[in-house]
Amino acid sequence: MRRFLACLLLGYTSLLVAADQPNVVVIFMDDMGYADVSCFGAQGYKTPNIDRLAQEGRKFTNLHVPQPVCSASRAGLLTGCYPNRIGIHGALSPKVKHGIHADEVTLAEVAKQKGYATSAVGKWHLGHLPPFLPTRHGFDEYYGLPYSNDMWPFHPEAKPGSYPKLPMYDGEKIVDEEVTPEDQTRLTTDYTTRAVSFIERNKEKPFFLYLAHSMVHVPLFVSDQFKGKSGEGLYADVMLEVDWSVGQVMDALEKNGLKENTWIIFTSDNGPWLSYGDHAGSAGVLREGKGTVWEGGTRVTGIMRWPAKIPAGTTTDAMLMTIDILPTFAAVIGADLPKHPIDGKNIWPLIAGEKDAKNPHDVYAYYYHQNELQAVTSGDGRWKLVFPHGYRTLGDQAPAMGGKPVKYQAGKVLQPELYDLYADLSEAKNVATAYPQEVARLEAGAARIRAELGDKLSGQAHGAGSRQAGQSAQE
Repeated sequence: MRRFLACLLLGYTSLLVAADQPNVVVIFMDDMGYADVSCFGAQGYKTPNIDRLAQEGRKFTNLHVPQPVCSASRAGLLTGCYPNRIGIHGALSPKVKHGIHADEVTLAEVAKQKGYATSAVGKWHLGHLPPFLPTRHGFDEYYGLPYSNDMWPFHPEAKPGSYPKLPMYDGEKIVDEEVTPEDQTRLTTDYTTRAVSFIERNKEKPFFLYLAHSMVHVPLFVSDQFKGKSGEGLYADVMLEVDWSVGQVMDALEKNGLKENTWIIFTSDNGPWLSYGDHAGSAGVLREGKGTVWEGGTRVTGIMRWPAKIPAGTTTDAMLMTIDILPTFAAVIGADLPKHPIDGKNIWPLIAGEKDAKNPHDVYAYYYHQNELQAVTSGDGRWKLVFPHGYRTLGDQAPAMGGKPVKYQAGKVLQPELYDLYADLSEAKNVATAYPQEVARLEAGAARIRAELGDKLSGQAHGAGSRQAGQSAQE
């Protein structure tokens, strides 16, 4: 009996340890609109696997990225920092010689503290030269493209010589020097195969998988299996294939007995690239899209599932930002935070749906371009103050067709504008004059952020807490 009780206690202790070391899968879409999956309002097609993820997990209807563009958004997710803090702005070109600094700590490096296996699959876009590749930043494995899939000679607006050949990496080795349009039809399938393989090879230990799809960023490509399947055009076909990919990952977890103790996070790097019309997604009722700090640019689909910890079939409109994922993950697994300052905070109580949970942030910041503070939002997600700045808009133009974009028009905010997002999600009514106390409160928060990170719109190129990106002399 004593032996039996000892074994029972040992087994219970093992379960507790396992629960404190969940597998983590981040599925990060590219340019997917807020209303591009059916459980968030997609029209004309269904995404049953992503819907099942939401039914078995929790929907986050007020999840944001810190900047509405490729490299900067990824930097925020992976380091827990506002991207401008670490010198990453915009979308890094294949011609640049900078990228994520060696001293920055990524989600993968946090996971390695606790013995996790780590893999990055898909788009990286934090520097294409060797010092910046995923394998130098905590990932055991890497398979994918070093930057956006449109940064290649076939770009619809590229002049001859604008872009080099687009390479495919496996680890630090280029395994395909020239990705072709035919190759791009296999991207989603190939990424999914590698992701499932990683899960199966690491089922006996905790793992962190970062699956960063190249789709639905233009140019759009889909496999023969899904071509024409939606009946709603190429974009919908691509979304069906992405949904299939999510289903394959979920099935692999279940088949290997990993479902209960795996935390899946499904989201996007920013909103839709609206100038591409029928090759772009939908922001729904949200204003504007990618490349703007209006809600359509920064508010993204958010779904999380962890059956052992996250209440199933629930929805929250609590304000969150992807910079909060790293410190939350560190707290969950008992890992140390980076020694340098980061901007995210532990938001686990909000994720877990704990009663009376509050967002720990006073304000969140939205920077764009080269360190312009364009807006701030209160930590509860209600009030948003937009500062004077120029932005791009489609205006009343007819939508683009067939993958050729229309030209953006210039929009301008002339005076600070305040929006009550609880009452006006579409940011249609400026209420600054009616709520001067909220303007003042958010202005005070913005002043603290400017002192720390700078703001070119206020004449401060850098702040006291700004750090440099990594630099490389290599070609």
